[in-house]
Amino acid sequence: MIRFAAWALLLSTVPASAGFQECLGELRAKAASAGVSARTIESATRDLTFDPDLLAFETAQPEFQTKIWDYLAGLVDDERVNDGRAQMHQWAHALSVAESRYGVDAHVIAAIWGVESNFGQNFGKRPIIQSLATLSCEGRRQSYFRGELISALKILDAGDVDPNKFMGSWAGAFGHTQFMPSTFLRIAVDLDGDGRRDLIGSVPDALGSTANYLHKSGWVTGLPWGYEVRLPEHYAGPSGFKNKEPMSAWARRGITRIDGSPVGGEGSAGLLLPAGPDGPAFLVTRNFNAIFAYNASESYVLAVSLLSDRLKGLPGVRAPWPTNDPGLSRAQRRELQALLIKRGYDLDGKMDGVIGTKTRAAIIDFQTKAGLPTHGRASASVLAALQGR
Repeated sequence: MIRFAAWALLLSTVPASAGFQECLGELRAKAASAGVSARTIESATRDLTFDPDLLAFETAQPEFQTKIWDYLAGLVDDERVNDGRAQMHQWAHALSVAESRYGVDAHVIAAIWGVESNFGQNFGKRPIIQSLATLSCEGRRQSYFRGELISALKILDAGDVDPNKFMGSWAGAFGHTQFMPSTFLRIAVDLDGDGRRDLIGSVPDALGSTANYLHKSGWVTGLPWGYEVRLPEHYAGPSGFKNKEPMSAWARRGITRIDGSPVGGEGSAGLLLPAGPDGPAFLVTRNFNAIFAYNASESYVLAVSLLSDRLKGLPGVRAPWPTNDPGLSRAQRRELQALLIKRGYDLDGKMDGVIGTKTRAAIIDFQTKAGLPTHGRASASVLAALQGR
């Protein structure tokens, strides 16, 4: 009997041999009716093939499945902070223009850049048109991806992006700050003034476009995203970042800033408890919601927010996470991978700090042999065991 996963994979390959070309013909017709030139349609879709690997990614997004302390450990580490400060110095003029034009904190713009592409180092390597065509013909959100495919073809038609460099994530996001094609058409700006909106080849365009996105999402100039707070013992009151209440209401519940000073101030905020009431707590403002519009994940927004604070020289999270086995920075993850390779595990020679399928499998095998809990996480206990401590 075929297992469900194998059966699903078998079904997912059907369009590659049976229906993909027929589906592609429909997509070409839709693009033409949307005003995309025949020349662009032909050059962009002539040699397209179906990519079945994409279908699994729809349900495997790390910001929704990874423990918050693991997620933040790899995204808001000293390495990224140092890189971010260097990039902010290099692109100080573009950030200043973006901040003054759109009223968005330059540190938040830079933090999104850091989280989305590691400051331009990781754009993604999948051809945008192939990815969007595949997801337009198979998967859970075909209608959505068909719209994104048409938008991507319009971008090529306008000459804003070099077709040979139109690469990005599995879902079609691209450039320094990973815009979806439809978002690009609505939001992208030409900050460097060269007549093109280029989020791949122009850092200023990417930074300006990100600032414009947050501006249009309701960013309030001068308002912080929020800050860490201390809850009273056995707190059982309301929470949820969308449940905004006046600062005075939180103060009456006994909530203070993490240093014990009163929350005070005007305006309203929601209480974010990313690991429950036993972990770090944050009061977050409307600007947290503006970042949430960029990527609808609380973990993502918290990573961006905390990284922006670190780029300003502020401390990171001060309260401990509710775990006795914390996550690892990217440098520590690379060390973990090196130690696994030294023990004979096949990781394709990669020591990049990215915990993929092979690294997880190697961790589980090592944990099993070492008599450790087999959770497959790149955690402090695994690294210590590999180090022989």
